[in-house]
Amino acid sequence: MSQYPSNHAAPGLAPIGSGLHGFKFMPGGDRIVRDYGSLDPVLGRIGSLEVRLATTAKEIRRAQRLRFKVFYEEMSASPTGAALISRRDVDEYDRICDHILVLDHDVKAKPFRPATPKVVGTYRLLRQDMAERHGGFYTRGEYDIAPLLKAHPGLRFLELGRSCVLKPYRNKRTVELLWHGIWAYVLHHRIDVMMGCASLEGTDPRALALPLSFLHHYAAAPAEWQASALPERFTPMDILPKEAIDPKAALHALPPLIKGYLRVGATFGTGAVIDRQFGTTDVLVMLPVSAINPRYIDHFGPTANRHAA
Repeated sequence: MSQYPSNHAAPGLAPIGSGLHGFKFMPGGDRIVRDYGSLDPVLGRIGSLEVRLATTAKEIRRAQRLRFKVFYEEMSASPTGAALISRRDVDEYDRICDHILVLDHDVKAKPFRPATPKVVGTYRLLRQDMAERHGGFYTRGEYDIAPLLKAHPGLRFLELGRSCVLKPYRNKRTVELLWHGIWAYVLHHRIDVMMGCASLEGTDPRALALPLSFLHHYAAAPAEWQASALPERFTPMDILPKEAIDPKAALHALPPLIKGYLRVGATFGTGAVIDRQFGTTDVLVMLPVSAINPRYIDHFGPTANRHAA
């Protein structure tokens, strides 16, 4: 549910999205490429921060620029020529996904320009109905999820990916706001299962032995929600035996987003995948809505419900 690879550049943004009915235009504004019907694009606010769904091509481009800044400039991803020129992280899935943004409205106006809220966080959401119409989930490039989907034909899956937050905003408030937005979206679309690839920085499994082994021994998905890394990409996670793991130290070594998934009730697939383009080691996150810790539903539910159709 964090970043996943961007191997192919999209030729541009197409008017494809949930509930889209042709082109719409805002007078004097940007082209609207997402229409969410009865779901209000503004999903919530805490102080100066707002969580919302991107509706225009400009907003999606701003999410792509944030992803470039975090993945390529701060972290160790290797940009393609197109990404270097555009300074955006773009792939073909951007055209069919919905994009959640966190905006900071506490910004100063520049000379001769009105103040524009700053994009400080983003997530990319791909519903199963959209995935099936456009070639499938991206996760299938790392994990064998076909048996999992086949075993649950009556459930609605949602893939989360390309998550990132600007460094000064990596705190509990921003993560909670992102989850607030995701939960409103999940309620509106009656999603049953969330999944996606989450990333640990670095490509040496030995250096990540503690967090990977902890996830394998303490947070493995139950059989009905289990999926394994593709054989050609499989990297073992059980590098350390269970008795050698200090759970407290392992939790400290995990990225904040993965710790957040664990708190909510997520479990993890079998095997990790090395993503050399992004300089990360990916793990598969599985989160059935039925498994979410009730106290988090209580925390996000009442407010989120006000935004759900």
